[in-house]
Amino acid sequence: MTAQPEYQPSDGYAASKNIIASHDGPYEAAKKSLDRDGFVILSASLFPSFDLEALRAAASRMTNAARSGTWPYVRTLPKQFPPWPQDPSNGIWGVQHLLHPSNPDHLVFAKSYFDDELLTYVAALIGCSQDDLTMELYNMLVRPDKDFSLRWHRDDISATAIPEEELERLSKPSYHAQWNLALYDDESLVLVPGSHRRARTQTERNADPYESHLPNQITVRLKAGEVAFYNNNILHRGVYDSSKERMTLHGSIGTAAAGGERARNVLQHGVGEWANEYDFEGFDSDMADRAKKMRERLVALGKSSGDVGFFSKDE
Repeated sequence: MTAQPEYQPSDGYAASKNIIASHDGPYEAAKKSLDRDGFVILSASLFPSFDLEALRAAASRMTNAARSGTWPYVRTLPKQFPPWPQDPSNGIWGVQHLLHPSNPDHLVFAKSYFDDELLTYVAALIGCSQDDLTMELYNMLVRPDKDFSLRWHRDDISATAIPEEELERLSKPSYHAQWNLALYDDESLVLVPGSHRRARTQTERNADPYESHLPNQITVRLKAGEVAFYNNNILHRGVYDSSKERMTLHGSIGTAAAGGERARNVLQHGVGEWANEYDFEGFDSDMADRAKKMRERLVALGKSSGDVGFFSKDE
C-alpha cells in the first residue's frame, strides 16, 4: 500500500471559526477548511434569516411529540443506525423527518433547510451549481433519556473495510454536504481532523469502538446558531449527555451528479416514502421554486435506485 501523508493537526476549531479572516472569499475559504480538516464551523451571523427562537419552539414541540410516542419517526436507544424501532419507551436520541408534510411545524424547519444563504454555502462546499442541488434529509439530534454514545465510524464505509477499500471510497467525490445547526450550545460531535483523507491508522483500527481518546481527536464545540459542516466519512462519533439540553438540526443536501452513490445513505431513512407528498404551501415563490426542483431530484433518485437496503441494519 502507498504510504499515506501524516496529518499535521492544527487548531481546527479556531482555524475554521476564523475562515472569514483569510484572503479568500467566505465560500472558498469554507471549502478549503472543509477539504483540509474535514469540518468547518460557520458563525451564526452568516445566516441572519435563521429564526432561532421559532426553531427552538418548533423543535421543542417535535421533541415532546417524539418522546410521548405521538410522532413515530424517531431514533431510539440504543440503536445507532437505521432502521429504528418506533417504540420510544427505552428513550430517544433523535427525531426524524422534520420536513414531513404531517409535521405541523414543517414550514418552520423548511425555511432553514431551503435558506438561500445556506444553499449558497452547500453548493460551494460540494462544488456544484445550485441548479444541481438535491433534497435529502433533515432530522434532529436531541438529548437522550440516558447517557448514550455512538461508536467510532464513517457514515458510508464499513468498520471492516481494509485500508485499500477505505482509500478507494475516500478518493471519490462526496456529492453532498452534511451539517449540524445547533439550537443550543452543543459539544456532542467528536472527530479526528484530516481522517477523511486517509485510511485508519493501526491505532484507530485496534481501538475499542467506543474508545474515549484517539490520537488528535477534538470535540466540535458549537454555540447556539452556529453551523458545522463535516465530511460524513471523517472518523467520528457522538457522545450524548442526558443532563444537557440538546436540539441540533442535522441536515444533508446532495447533487444530481451523485446518482446511486448517495442512494442508500439517504433513502435508508425512509424519506422517499413521503417526499412526493410535499406541497410547499406557505413558501414564498423563490423558495418554493428551489424546493420543488430539489424535491424532484430526490424523487428521481428514489425511482432509479429501487430497494437500497441499509448500511448496518442490526447495529
